[in-house]
Parts: sequence; structure tokens; C-alpha cells
Amino acid sequence: MLEGCPGSKTMDLREKEGQEDTASVKVISQLRQWPIQMHLISPMAPYFQGADVVLVADCVAYAHGNFHNDYLKGKAIGIACPKLDSEQEIYIEKIKGWIEDAKINTLTVLIMQVPCCSGLVKLAQEAAQSANRKVPIKYIVLSLQGEILQEEWL
Repeated sequence: MLEGCPGSKTMDLREKEGQEDTASVKVISQLRQWPIQMHLISPMAPYFQGADVVLVADCVAYAHGNFHNDYLKGKAIGIACPKLDSEQEIYIEKIKGWIEDAKINTLTVLIMQVPCCSGLVKLAQEAAQSANRKVPIKYIVLSLQGEILQEEWL
């Protein structure tokens, strides 16, 4: 019997069908800012002003092989772990700051399929509901192999 979070279940993903060897392909980083961790970012940093922002669960970039080109290119980013990060109420205020003060264009929340990741969507929703200004919010759920399982506008 499995105890605890299903997201903590050990899985061996080494033998994936159709996995390509891309070791010879150089991927250029699309990261345009520092810092990226939600506890460290300032919502008033210049790269958030009027930006399209991605709020990403920590594991997403490791699961999705083309994360930089598919989701990060041209965007500002904040990363967090809804299971392991403490004091997440600070995140609500920072997301609200993106919406109201930085006047971001859009917010995309990228999470993994594990249940604990949905907490990141809830934080974004809570921040958006408390903000006076409204922005389009999309959330995307990725499988453990980095495939899109769900994509919806809130």
C-alpha cells in the first residue's frame, strides 16, 4: 500500500518509447532574468512590467525537454514548489503585485500531474480574485514525461 502523496511514488522512466538522443543539439537558454524563485523575486522588477509571465512548478522544466523554447521564450518567470515551499501566502501577494502593479499581460501556470502541484493554480486564482485588475490566466498540466495533459483558461 502506497502511503503519502502519490507524487512521491518512485517511478523508473529510463525506458521511454520514442525517446530521441538529442545530446548533440545545443539548446539556447531563454531565461531573461534573475532571480526566478518566488521567495526571491520582486514583482516590481523591470522584466515583469507589462510582461507575459509563467508561474512554473519546480519540476516542470525537468520533465518537459523543450521547456525553454515552448514556454519560457519571451516571458518572465517565477518558480515554486507548492508541496515543499514554506510561507506560500507571500506568493499570493507577489502574484497580486504582478497583476496590479507590474500590469502583466497574461499569467500561465505550469504544473505537473501530481495532486500537490494543483496548489500552485489555487495560489494564482486566490491572487487574481483579490486583485482589482484582471488578466487572462491559463494553466497547463504536464505528465511526468512532459506531455500536455490539460490546458485551460481560468
